[in-house]
Amino acid sequence: MDGEKIQAMRQEIVEGHIEKTMLKLAYPLIINNMVQVLYNLTDTFWLGKLGTEELSAPGTAWPLVWFFMSIGMGFATAGFAFVSQYVGAKDYEKANRAAGALYSLMMIFSVFVAIFGLIIAPFALNFMKVTPEVYPYALNYVRVIFVGIPFSFTLFAFNFLLRAVGDTRTPVKINMFTVFLNIILDPLLIFGWFGFPEFGVIGAAVATMLSNSVGSLIGGYLLFKGKVGIHLTLENLKPDWDFYKRIFRVGLPASVGSSTDAFGFVVLTRIIYAYGTVAFATYTIGNRLTNFMFAIADGISMAMGTMVGQNVGAENYERAKKIAERAMLTNLVVLGIGTIMVVVFRAQIFGFFIKDERVLAESVKFVRYFAFSLPFFGIFSAVINVFQSSGHTKKSMILGMIRLWMLRIPLAYYLGKLLADTIGVWFGMGLSNFLAALIGFAWFLKGSWMKRIIDH
Repeated sequence: MDGEKIQAMRQEIVEGHIEKTMLKLAYPLIINNMVQVLYNLTDTFWLGKLGTEELSAPGTAWPLVWFFMSIGMGFATAGFAFVSQYVGAKDYEKANRAAGALYSLMMIFSVFVAIFGLIIAPFALNFMKVTPEVYPYALNYVRVIFVGIPFSFTLFAFNFLLRAVGDTRTPVKINMFTVFLNIILDPLLIFGWFGFPEFGVIGAAVATMLSNSVGSLIGGYLLFKGKVGIHLTLENLKPDWDFYKRIFRVGLPASVGSSTDAFGFVVLTRIIYAYGTVAFATYTIGNRLTNFMFAIADGISMAMGTMVGQNVGAENYERAKKIAERAMLTNLVVLGIGTIMVVVFRAQIFGFFIKDERVLAESVKFVRYFAFSLPFFGIFSAVINVFQSSGHTKKSMILGMIRLWMLRIPLAYYLGKLLADTIGVWFGMGLSNFLAALIGFAWFLKGSWMKRIIDH
């Protein structure tokens, strides 16, 4: 581990100016999130040229892929909490060991996930009631993505490890490279331009898989060469069953939380589809919009997570609390401004994506009854990040489940039925954000997360 560099960053995180340090850590993450949004838009744009069924394939496959990915992300979250707290406690030797254990665990785990995913894919798509027209496209797409899962998981591990030590720039450079590679490969492999094979929908999946693989290999090279603060060796990659147990203990609640979250969105999709294609198209565009706004809020929350993790490791609990509160206030302001923009320019924004008058009419309801909740979701996402970074993953799991399973799904379903209109669905979704933010903020103020998980 490059002691001097990491120590200087740690000094800044544990003792420096809060807003300045947060901005320094956040801006690469914000750029990364923006690039990710751009990638989603391009994917949609090119597949839209093939037809509605083709366009639906990644959207149909995504909840299923996300379900499996989120299981691995829970363990990456645990690894992040350990590494950032060891760095905060100045125990760099143990931080390297924890990093090695996380990386090898993700490698082993991802192989099992890939095999299981390939076997279960057809049954899962049937369970999701995928229409016969979309089914073959979705199945082929999902199979290619599962083959590449080991690369996706190790790229995750790399991103989480570097964020833990306070290096948010290197992962962003690699992610930007992989996203731009994906954007270039998309049309070449979908349409067979410049002598490339014409794969259609599978081309989009192959582009994603190849880009992730290249990113993962670059990340692995940097970790093993010790060029990025953390230095992995074959020694600290050896299976460390004792440490795996600790990662499982902390990571399991985060995995359960994020995978039940992913499954909840499958259910939510079914609820919205009951009101027809127009409703779902409006929801899809609305999602693109909120993703764009959350590119900033998520970057701030993630930067805050690194600072909270290291300050909890250094037992600076009051400073950790102050950092979290500043991040919540920033998110509230940023998303408040974003919401006003969406309300003012609604017609132009939705019109850019689609010229369908029915979708534009539905967008009036969507914005009126859902947009009010977005600034509150910024607070909710910050609280979740505080709980995860301090290693209190059970709290984040419970809070996530309350928002989705106790609030969002029942409210969207019953208010929709009660009003016999999508107004009920959009308002139910908005109300769930607002109530979950209140519950989360009250729980955060109790301060039961102010306790580190490492032994020192």
